[in-house]
Amino acid sequence: MRVDVKTGLLVGVKQVLSPFFDERPAGVSPDLIVLHGISLPPGDFGGPWVARLFTGNLPADAHPEFRERAGLRVSAHLLVRRDGEVVQFVSFNDRAWHAGKSSWQGREACNDYSIGIECEGADEVPYDDAQYARLRELLPMLLAAYPAITPDRIVGHSDVAPGRKTDPGPSFDWSRVSSR
Repeated sequence: MRVDVKTGLLVGVKQVLSPFFDERPAGVSPDLIVLHGISLPPGDFGGPWVARLFTGNLPADAHPEFRERAGLRVSAHLLVRRDGEVVQFVSFNDRAWHAGKSSWQGREACNDYSIGIECEGADEVPYDDAQYARLRELLPMLLAAYPAITPDRIVGHSDVAPGRKTDPGPSFDWSRVSSR
């Protein structure tokens, strides 16, 4: 695995490109990483549903939880599955639609300047060792490729959208991926 800064792609991982992205504002490069937790349906892991959500193909009738989510236009740059597999949905050079209404240190619209990494998980379910191992590989690569991102600029969705979001949740062990 390596980051190709020119294309914004993570070489050596599965690419499932999402239609839900756009260009970053002119002159803006990533300087923040936002870690998320996601599972569809909630608490269910390993299925195709997260990828289908990020590609606009989530069937509303496949599960009651999908009715409201099926029409959402959301994405992330990366998904780290429970077994450590990484899937890329959006180039790091583009703006993925992962953080929603958000701010960090007084700066609004985190999607403009962040890389969004979804970890397959839930607030109250411990994340898997393989995910932490993969994040310990990914994060230093991203910090090297995008020097404006420093270890103190790796945050949770709950940090950029407090009161609205809780992920990656209390079950995420920050000590396993950062000096936080």
